[in-house]
Amino acid sequence: MKHFLTALSGKTFLIRRCPTYIDPASYVALDRQPDQVEVEERKNPTQFTMSESLVFKGSLVGHKGDVTAIATSSENPDMILTASRDKTIIMWSLTRDDASFGYPKRILHGHNGFVSDVVISSDGQFALSASWDKTLRLWDLNTGLTTRRFVGHTSDVLSVSFSADNRQIVSGSRDRTIKLWNTLGECKFNITEDGHSEWVSCVRFSPNPMNPVIVSAGWDKVVKVWELSKCKLRTNHFGHTGYISTVTVSPDGSLCASGGKDGITMLWDLNEGKHLYSLEAGDAINALVFSPNRYWLCAATASSIKIFDLESKSIVDEIRPEFTNVGKGREPECTSLAWSADGGLLFAGYTDSEVRVYTVVA
Repeated sequence: MKHFLTALSGKTFLIRRCPTYIDPASYVALDRQPDQVEVEERKNPTQFTMSESLVFKGSLVGHKGDVTAIATSSENPDMILTASRDKTIIMWSLTRDDASFGYPKRILHGHNGFVSDVVISSDGQFALSASWDKTLRLWDLNTGLTTRRFVGHTSDVLSVSFSADNRQIVSGSRDRTIKLWNTLGECKFNITEDGHSEWVSCVRFSPNPMNPVIVSAGWDKVVKVWELSKCKLRTNHFGHTGYISTVTVSPDGSLCASGGKDGITMLWDLNEGKHLYSLEAGDAINALVFSPNRYWLCAATASSIKIFDLESKSIVDEIRPEFTNVGKGREPECTSLAWSADGGLLFAGYTDSEVRVYTVVA
């Protein structure tokens, strides 16, 4: 496995740009020795520079409720999925036109409650959704039809995730349980021992098969890391002072970030099982996502989207759309985020039913 930061000698480090891997050692090293870091010359023009920012590119209009989740796929870069409180999932075909960035190619119907989460299998053939109707659904993206229903939760299902090999599925619910399923819709394990004492708001598999863990977060203010092989608790991460809305795992599975009501993004080393540092987002955090090819972490807050540079622990950019026809009402909030697989586009879903698309420019 490639490393994002490699120790050379003593306390001097060389930062190596890599599109998919982030080494938690870099966070520790940069935290302890910020003035003793050598930066390798960047020869690839697509790599991160401090002058980069995000510019509005267009919108996707089609939902009739809050956009709760967005999923992208490296196998089909011209398609994204969005989930909504309108009880549907939309498969978008991206045209990248100025007038309209894309159009609804297919609308997936089946859930009879808010759709709270959606993810795409690594081969781009299937999608998995979670809903307030207490079920999960597996969708064939070639036909738009449900191939499996997952029944077993006794309350709203808030989050769902595929394992790296697509063979296992994890879900988290307001019933305070975490369930592990196979793709046939059979619940193989119900995690309750050492589990969350409040709603399970987010569950994510690590994408690293060498460290197969599940990360969960809940309204009990705790981030939990679970051994996948035995479904046993490995680590409790404490520190948040409010409920946790979201957790995201880095592309190499070495660390995760969590955020929620307290407006603090906390970064955790999944290999060492410890807290690395925290970033102040300034408002309640609804969603978090790591960039696939830059040293960035994006936070959707109640007032804006903030893009953090994790080397300098500073804000690279802040996105505040200009909303029209709001009047004296509350401005729409960003509730979901996803990067395109190449890291060039950021998709942001809002409570006004729109998905806004931003492109990285130098």
